[in-house]
Amino acid sequence: MEWQQLEYFRVVAKQEHFRKSAEQLNISQPALSRSIAKLEEELGVPLFDRSGRSVELNKFGHHFLIRVENALNEISMGVEEINHLKNPYTGTVSLAFLPTLGLTILPDIISHFNNMYPDVEIQLFQSKTTANIQQLLNREVDLCLIGPISHHPEIEWHPLLKEELFVYVPAGHRLATKSSIHLSEIKEDPFISFKRGLGMREITDHLFEEAGFTPAIKFEGEDVSTLAGLVSSGLGVTIIPAFHGISSDKIKQLSISESKCFREIGIAWLKRSTLSPSAALFRSYVIDCHSS
Repeated sequence: MEWQQLEYFRVVAKQEHFRKSAEQLNISQPALSRSIAKLEEELGVPLFDRSGRSVELNKFGHHFLIRVENALNEISMGVEEINHLKNPYTGTVSLAFLPTLGLTILPDIISHFNNMYPDVEIQLFQSKTTANIQQLLNREVDLCLIGPISHHPEIEWHPLLKEELFVYVPAGHRLATKSSIHLSEIKEDPFISFKRGLGMREITDHLFEEAGFTPAIKFEGEDVSTLAGLVSSGLGVTIIPAFHGISSDKIKQLSISESKCFREIGIAWLKRSTLSPSAALFRSYVIDCHSS
């Protein structure tokens, strides 16, 4: 049973006349008759009561027509959706990203891209690095905005930017009047850290290891705003990217003298998977914007 047979059947069922149906379908009447006869043979029942060139749907035909119209409508909708998705300017992009990117980097990227391509739908999935990678491997998302991935056999990662990290202290802290400090100057302070498994936790652990001490972790959180809020309440100090959601009357940003206090952000995709035109457009846009 072929899709074309079903379309021919629907037209004949509506016209109830082979010649008129053949003219509408732009095929010969004998070819149309053969197609309908073959369909009936496959089904094992007649679908029409015939009277010369005129035909009339019988009981079998009426029941079958309902299903055929539903099926053909679904196919038509599917073709329309495919045509929509294969257009890079009207398709969908699914993007996983780190929670700590949700305040500055991600909104800027999405805003600029949306201004240029307003009809592209972007689906966002926020999670930690391990979950983002698994979503990518499971083909649940097209792309990820995450930290470096080293030599993964299935994932390609392209660097986009380096984001400076800062120490944040309460406004009344002994170091609050400084503009820059060494990490060793906060080794006695209660430290507010990201939870294990998050990319930022790995970065700060490495920074402290290079500085030669282990911080006294008092609280752990999952996002920048939570950590900054705890600092503003005087509960400790933290290391996060630039944050502007709390008044400088409550929290102070200090540069870090050590030269490697930054995190690298890149975009990742599956090596052996073909991106949709919209996802490929988004990837190219993001890479081009951060290559200049």
